[in-house]
Amino acid sequence: MKIEIGEVEYVGRLARLKLSEEEKELFTVQLNAILDYMEKLNELDTSAVEPTFHVVSHRNTVREDEMRKSYPQEASLENAPDKAKGCFRVPKII
Repeated sequence: MKIEIGEVEYVGRLARLKLSEEEKELFTVQLNAILDYMEKLNELDTSAVEPTFHVVSHRNTVREDEMRKSYPQEASLENAPDKAKGCFRVPKII
C-alpha cells in the first residue's frame, strides 16, 4: 500500500493543517517508509509468540489496602491557614 500526496493533503485538511508542497512530499516519503517497514515486520513468523500487552513483565505496584492509624486532628490542622470547629476553613466558591 502506497500513500499518495492526495491522501496526505486529505489528512492535513482533517487536522486543519496548512502544509506546504515540500511538507506534503516529505510526509508522503516518510509515511511510505513507515508502511514499508510494517510490511517487513508482517513477513516475520509470530505464530509461536505469546500475545502480550508489554515487552517486559509487570506486576501491580500498588500497596495492599490495609487499615493504619491516621494523624490526630490537631496535627492535621496544625499548619492550616484558617480553621473552624476542627475543620479546614476555605473560601466560598460560587
